[in-house]
Amino acid sequence: MIKRFIRFCTVIFGVLSLTFLLIHLVPGDPVEVMLGESASMADRQALRAELGLDQSIARQFGRYLNRLAHADFGVSIHSQTPIMALIKARYPATLKLAGLALLIGLGVGIPLGIYAALKAGRWQDLVVTLVSVRLSAMPAFWLGPMLMLIFAVWLGCLPVSGMDSPSSIILPALTLGLGLSAILTRMTRTSLLEVLNDDYIRTARAKGLSEPQVILRHALRAALLPIITIVGLQMGGLLAGTVITETIFSWDGIGLLLVESIEKRDYPVTQACVLLVALSYVMVNVLTDLLYRLADPRIKFGSAA
Repeated sequence: MIKRFIRFCTVIFGVLSLTFLLIHLVPGDPVEVMLGESASMADRQALRAELGLDQSIARQFGRYLNRLAHADFGVSIHSQTPIMALIKARYPATLKLAGLALLIGLGVGIPLGIYAALKAGRWQDLVVTLVSVRLSAMPAFWLGPMLMLIFAVWLGCLPVSGMDSPSSIILPALTLGLGLSAILTRMTRTSLLEVLNDDYIRTARAKGLSEPQVILRHALRAALLPIITIVGLQMGGLLAGTVITETIFSWDGIGLLLVESIEKRDYPVTQACVLLVALSYVMVNVLTDLLYRLADPRIKFGSAA
């Protein structure tokens, strides 16, 4: 646990440092964005001093770390709204989207992977493998507009974008979930094929257990470890990948807030969004370790990472 905590702090500090430096290297001045190019030099200097942007990078970074130590994310440069309020308003939407995408990925990927493994070498296996490879090769910025074109424009059965109705989440969740299901399908198939010919599987069948019992109670549990690894990594990727998907579908989550803050050169909001995504990613990895222990008690905590 101590080693895990040290690595946790190291990763978070690295993310904070890189984000802070890279944001200040991005061309553009938040003062000019707020006041416009026609503002006088005196007004620019006054606003820059008010926002603390006239200080050195090192001093600004020190002030930023000091605020974080007191659990203070600061306020938005652009709207003067407390950043914690913005996060509380946007983060639940991102979690809802990522959660539904994960359910779609698990609900489609694992059953298809099991089916492909049981039909290994046959045409059904070839079709499932081909579809999963095609899906995994489709980036969100291409798959999202294609789903939008088919279901919103041609069929007219789903909203194009926004969050005006409960069905608005279907297309962005499908965009994220289908990519995850493709990866889970191939991993589940590969993992099951490695254990289906083991001795304990033949023994289970010899005892008279039904095929679903053999697959679900014995083979699938033995094949869970690599599947858990993929799910853990992809869950973190879902939280980070919502940046593109939320922008495409105008989904008011952390991803869209991050893009808006970058466009407005709103440094504190950008830093808070990146920090939140990094924290989520690290916490998912810790949860993956715990799931490893549940799947196989022989594994020590932390060995999965």
